[in-house]
Amino acid sequence: MKSKYYRNWHLAKDETEFKVTELEFALMRVIEAFARWVAAADEMVGLSELKHAEHVILHVIRMQNRPKSGATIARLLNRDDLPNIQYSLRKLESIGLIQKIKEPGNKNHSYSITKIGENLTNEYSQMRSEILIRKFRSIAEFDGRVEDATELLAIITGIYEESARSSVSLNHTTEQE
Repeated sequence: MKSKYYRNWHLAKDETEFKVTELEFALMRVIEAFARWVAAADEMVGLSELKHAEHVILHVIRMQNRPKSGATIARLLNRDDLPNIQYSLRKLESIGLIQKIKEPGNKNHSYSITKIGENLTNEYSQMRSEILIRKFRSIAEFDGRVEDATELLAIITGIYEESARSSVSLNHTTEQE
């Protein structure tokens, strides 16, 4: 894009800033579109009482068919809001989709999927395959392209994480320099 179109935007003062800003807005739109898809699919399979984060946590618990602790869930989702995750876990447990398992030899708990949770996540998975995945498969060379995109997003995640860590050590000044 020609610089005259982004010259006055505080987030895009040059070509690189413009491209990064476009990427950030694209990511936000993808996240919102994904959340709408999840809500629509959840409505169809009987999971409409779940918020987006709870839906994601439910599928993470089901991942690889083995129990997960709250800390493991947080790590897998790159989240640091453990109290919110614990709230979601209590909700999922109270509606019978997961069950708490005491880990032997310590006071920690893990969570596993219940039969009801398994049935509902199976229904979601089936609908996802029939509607969403079918559309993705229609994209030319999708498998390779999505692998490249996933790898790039992993690198970008690391850059954002390192930048967040770096910003913590900086001092905010109120003086104009």
